[in-house]
Amino acid sequence: MRNKCQFKWVVVFLLLSGCIGCASISKDVQPTDPHDPYESFNRKSYRFTDEIDRRYLEPIADAYLAHAPEAVRRPVNNFYRNLSYPGVALNSFLQGKVRQGISDTLRFVINTTVGIFGLADMAGHMGFAENDEDFGQTLAVWGVHAGSYTFIPIYGPSTQRDVADIPFSFFSDGMLFLAYALSGPVLAPLALLRVIDKRASLSGPMKVRDQSALDPYLFVREAFLQQRNFLIYDGKLPGTLYDQLLLDEPMMDMGGSRNDVTLPHKKFLILKK
Repeated sequence: MRNKCQFKWVVVFLLLSGCIGCASISKDVQPTDPHDPYESFNRKSYRFTDEIDRRYLEPIADAYLAHAPEAVRRPVNNFYRNLSYPGVALNSFLQGKVRQGISDTLRFVINTTVGIFGLADMAGHMGFAENDEDFGQTLAVWGVHAGSYTFIPIYGPSTQRDVADIPFSFFSDGMLFLAYALSGPVLAPLALLRVIDKRASLSGPMKVRDQSALDPYLFVREAFLQQRNFLIYDGKLPGTLYDQLLLDEPMMDMGGSRNDVTLPHKKFLILKK
């Protein structure tokens, strides 16, 4: 529910802001967050996922960033973003955004054809903005409450409401249709490269988390929840939520450097779409 520039602004805001008051509170004496009643389990899931990431995904992503030129990485990223775009268009329609849904559909068609299967963002050059919609946001528009925060092993941060987006995104993703058209020896490398591309796009924010967050788990949780609110409200947060955004920032080390980070265009998550 935003264009890329809007979301990039809010991520920059989150990363460059610090919670001075919260930073002085010990983790042991902090009250249980009502949005995270299963914090003990979620922390274990977070540690498990983080360990898998550090051992396997991070080294591969770092090597990819170091050795693959931008001229290669950008078309690859465009290709996978385009594969997932049918779900964006469908959710635009489900939220009643008919004009945006038509624009999203045209964007997908143009990039798939003129852009050679999405390798080039020709639609962007033609003025068709890229949006970010998912079924979790659609449910929010329909009035479904977010429910509890949960950290799904390997997948990443979510809420009870956003879990519904997992099967929706799976069945609306172009990769599913490629599975019927391509053989295993071709499909497997494509699926693996998608994971590497996604992890590489999150490399900058995750390094900021490691260098600056006093409590990485809380940093990820608060950034995720605030980001979801931003998407749901199209960047036009109600006054109460905007005040919360200012006062309830992720806990960060104020001494860390945060000015040399390349931020991704997509969601600031651990292993999530």
